[in-house]
Amino acid sequence: MFRYHDGVEVPVDPALIHMDTPPWEVEEGLRMVVTATMAEAADDPGSFVWLKLANPSHREIDLVQRLFSLPKLQVEDAMNGRQRAKLEAHEDRAFVVLKELRYDDDASAVETGQVAVFLGPGYAISVRTGDAAPGSARQRLAENSHLTKSGPLSVLYAIGDVLVDGYLDIVEHLANDLEGLEDSVFSMKASDSAGMIYNLKRENLEVKRAISPLIGEARVLVRERHPEIPAPLAPYFRDVGDHLLRASDLVDSHDQLLMTMLMAATSQQDLRQNQDMRKISAWAAIIAVPTAIAGIYGMNFDNMPELHWTFGYPTVLLIMLTICFFLYRQFKKSGWL
Repeated sequence: MFRYHDGVEVPVDPALIHMDTPPWEVEEGLRMVVTATMAEAADDPGSFVWLKLANPSHREIDLVQRLFSLPKLQVEDAMNGRQRAKLEAHEDRAFVVLKELRYDDDASAVETGQVAVFLGPGYAISVRTGDAAPGSARQRLAENSHLTKSGPLSVLYAIGDVLVDGYLDIVEHLANDLEGLEDSVFSMKASDSAGMIYNLKRENLEVKRAISPLIGEARVLVRERHPEIPAPLAPYFRDVGDHLLRASDLVDSHDQLLMTMLMAATSQQDLRQNQDMRKISAWAAIIAVPTAIAGIYGMNFDNMPELHWTFGYPTVLLIMLTICFFLYRQFKKSGWL
């Protein structure tokens, strides 16, 4: 928990909370710390409290819900890591759900988490679920300490700025993977390239799911016309909105390019199958000639031409080889072999 006053972070004594004590004592300590800190903030104009929760237990979040009178449905959404990104505002309170993304270099995969932010008079509560933390919002506030003078909304800016910067980093990673795949897609087997394209398209979809629900709000932020954002914070939120729109444009372009590459890989696979069928058909036609001639002379009739001629056997073989060689040259010239 942190308390901010006039752009300065005021230390909060966490001595009442000891993680090696029984759960009910931890909850009691949390209740006392929150109550005392909120009382100090209430007596100190321009001060607010930021409570950070990382993968809290249900008992802990229930306690926070009672202390801050949070809506039950919003608390359930905050604890559900599969929520869709969204923004809900009502009078002097707001509830925001943002997706957290992290790129795993070893697995070349995008890991997804979630941050829910409750904003109210004199407080900001962030609830993080999952382990995909890309950076420190507290550090971002420390770098722009003057923003805390604008109240709890500064916490939302810091969290949003860190998360959106994470989106851009992941989009750059995907762009690098896409560039490497684009260079090699026509030099590998079509089945292998199609699988790699599909995996990359799935990772790109994870980023798109995190960004798409926020596009409308991002456009409002870019125009600096959001009525609830104070003037000192408006340029910073505009920057977040601009980065979000840029990430969205890149994700859409990646998606279109991946679809084009997938179609090209599929066409390449069909072309290779057609080439294989043409080769098979050409060799079948060549083999059909000696097979037909041998089948005719294998009928064992007495009155067959050249049956008792001394040079009949080598002559028939020569005719077979000549016809087969002629067919081979024709198929080779036409590109079937």
